Formats: sequence, C-alpha cells, structure tokens
Amino acid sequence: MTKNNMHPEVPVEIAGAGPAGLAAAITLAHAGRKVIVHETYKEVGHRFGGDFQGLENWTTRENVLSVFKSMGLTTDFNARPCRDGTVFNAAGKPYEIKSDEPLFYLIERGPGPDTLDSALLRQAQSLGVEVHFNSRLRHMAGEGILAAGPRAADAIAVGYHFETDMADGYWAICDNELAPQGYAYLLVMNGRGTVKSCMFSGFKQEKLYVQRTVEAFQRLVGLEMKNPQPHGGSGNFRIPQSACSGPHPLVGEQAGFQDTLWGFGMRLAISSGVLAAQSLLNGENYDRLWQRELKPQMETSVVNRALYSLVGNSGYRWFLRQVAKPNLRELLRRQYQPSLIKQLLRPWAKRRYQSRRKDLTCDHIDCHCIWCRGECCVHD
Repeated sequence: MTKNNMHPEVPVEIAGAGPAGLAAAITLAHAGRKVIVHETYKEVGHRFGGDFQGLENWTTRENVLSVFKSMGLTTDFNARPCRDGTVFNAAGKPYEIKSDEPLFYLIERGPGPDTLDSALLRQAQSLGVEVHFNSRLRHMAGEGILAAGPRAADAIAVGYHFETDMADGYWAICDNELAPQGYAYLLVMNGRGTVKSCMFSGFKQEKLYVQRTVEAFQRLVGLEMKNPQPHGGSGNFRIPQSACSGPHPLVGEQAGFQDTLWGFGMRLAISSGVLAAQSLLNGENYDRLWQRELKPQMETSVVNRALYSLVGNSGYRWFLRQVAKPNLRELLRRQYQPSLIKQLLRPWAKRRYQSRRKDLTCDHIDCHCIWCRGECCVHD
C-alpha cells in the first residue's frame, strides 16, 4: 500500500490492545487516520492483573520517558525511577547497585487507573480511536496491524502479587536453583509488590522454583506478603525473517519483538507498533523499517542470552561484580550495542538459542489445560 493509495476515511483495524497495538493506533490517529482496535478480552492488560514490571532505560542515552514523548506517546502512568537496588548471587552475597540516572522505571500493568495499559488506552480514545472489547478480529480485509500477543513461551515469570508494609525498592537473585538461566526478582511500590521467578527453562517445575524464590527473599530481605495472589506470564522472543502476515505488519510479541536476554521488551514492542503505523502512513516497507531500527539490538540480545545461559552460577558471580561498579547504565547500554565480537558470535548464539515458537504444547501458565494433567492444547 503506497501513501497515494491510502483512504483516510477507511479505518485501519488493529488486532490487540496491548502497548504495541495502542502505540500503533495513537500514531495513526495523530496523523488523522480512523482506527478501530479489537481486543479479545473485556479490558486492557487482562493477562497482567496489576503485575509490576520494569521499563528499561539503558539501551539509549536518552531517557525512555523522553523517547515516548518524542514518539507522541503519553507518560501519564505511574513510573517509579529505580536507581539503587540490590542483587544477590547464589550464595546470598549482596551486590549494591547505584546509578545517577534510573536504570529502569517500575510500572504497573493491567486495567488499573495508573497503569501503562490504561494510560495508552486513554490517549488512544481521546484521539478518537474506537476500541472494541470482547472482540476477536478473525478477518482483516483492508489495512491493518496484528498485535495479538505472544505465540509461545520462551520464558515464564511465575510468582505472586501481594500487599506489604515493605519500603519501595527492587531486589534480584541470580541463581539457577531459583530461576533456571534467568533471575528471581522482587518489586515493591506503594504498599504492593510482585515476587517472581523468571525462568528460561524448567517450566514444568515452576512451583518448586517459586517456592525457593519466596523462601530466598524471606531470608535475604525479610519479604512480607499479605493476601498473596498467584500470577504467571510468558514471553516469546524471536527474530523473524519477515514481520508481516501477507500485507499486514506484525508488532510486539506476536512478532517476537522482545529483549531475549532478560525480557525487558516493552520498549521494543511499543517501538514496533509506532514503526508499523509509520509504514502505513508513509508507504514504507515495514520489514526494512524494523530491521533497521530494532534488529541490531535484538541480534545483540540473542548473543547476550546465549552467553548468560552458558555461564551458570559461577559466571553470575563475575557478572555481578561488574554490575556493582559505577556507571552501570552506560555499561548495560554498551552491552546492547552491536560490536565486532558480538557479530562474530552471532552464528554460534543463533544455534545455541532457539525460540519455542513452533512448540504448540501448553505453556503451563494461566491455563486449565496443563501438562501435569496429560492433556494437549493449542492456543490460537
């Protein structure tokens, strides 16, 4: 579709009201296009339910909130800047993290009033975007964007949401006995918290790893949970050859646009939605856009993931000694930039890391059809 063939009065349809889909809708609405978003569930952020997550602030020198504003996106959501924190190794040794600028912003996901999802929804609707809930888009005849979320579980984050008297803060543990090839984390903000094991393997033993994670944080930082509610989520990480389904761009986790190292992928997902909208508005090739703007960082994150999964607990100790040094934000930024060494390691990393995108078995998260029942299910 070229710019001259566009019909502004004909709505662009978007399947999915996650951050990527809403970012696309907002970008199109700013340009005067009519947009209709179809969301399968009854509200935005249905699968998150108040989950606390980190919006990373290290892959660019410019602050992520300034980047959002430059893209025309709202920052009217609760975002706690996280500078100082503590990370533990497998032996329980603490490494204090200090940063002059925020490493990430602690935000809330889901349908609540101060969440990222609700803020993007409010902005989209204020620009005239129609959002249809309980609406599954099964056929897309004209212009449209597909933003329907993950299609496999390359990583899962499982644990609890809870109320607490603990002070605000963030803590993490790098220990394969708690989170295989991943990390355990505890996030607290305004009397509420999230504690989870983010694991990249061992999914069927998730209950054991969650139990170990809770016990570790109780021992190390005095974790206190009131009214804990179990919660789990999954992430799909892949670099597609093409992020199009026929003429329609794929954005966010439906395309696999996530950070393969640690799963800090909201920025990639949102950026992909903006790029998809720009491709429709300007008649540019979407694959060329995302490959230029997003692919270098994604390829580097695959190398980072392969290296991280290889080192084990002894390697984590070396890594944590590095993160405890000053200027951590700049150190992380460099680790996400392409380099000659990362380029040479890319073929090896690609062989070592394979997305589970083609694995159609149940992800064992928020599903009545789970592996332990011996049943088989396919998620559409």
